[in-house]
Amino acid sequence: MPGITDLKLLLAGMKPNLAEGEFVYCSVPASALADHIHLEPIGLFREREGVTLILPLEAARQAGLPTAPAMRMITLDIHSSLEAVGLTAAFATALGHEGISANVVAAYYHDHIFVPAVDAGRAVAALQALSQAHPRL
Repeated sequence: MPGITDLKLLLAGMKPNLAEGEFVYCSVPASALADHIHLEPIGLFREREGVTLILPLEAARQAGLPTAPAMRMITLDIHSSLEAVGLTAAFATALGHEGISANVVAAYYHDHIFVPAVDAGRAVAALQALSQAHPRL
């Protein structure tokens, strides 16, 4: 089933779900990726400077990797298309109005928003308010 591209449907239907636990972003040299894959990153991205790993906080701590800032992950439970226009802008704006930073990972089925752990509750509330402001037609 293809993802949804209609912004009104995406906003009205998105259900922000706060994942258990805290996560951190860490960078390791690309040549060391194999040494860190056992930490079971929930995300990774290769850049010129190294490989960014998104790790559970405790896994990073046990590996001696940086553990700040602690982030929480909010998954928008709606199958958004990778070609959808405006969804990221809409939720980034809503969070920005609340003074909450947002680090977004768009995966095949869902968007995942990493916010500072201390702001997680306010972020979920802001996203719920955004969705409720766009009722289904």
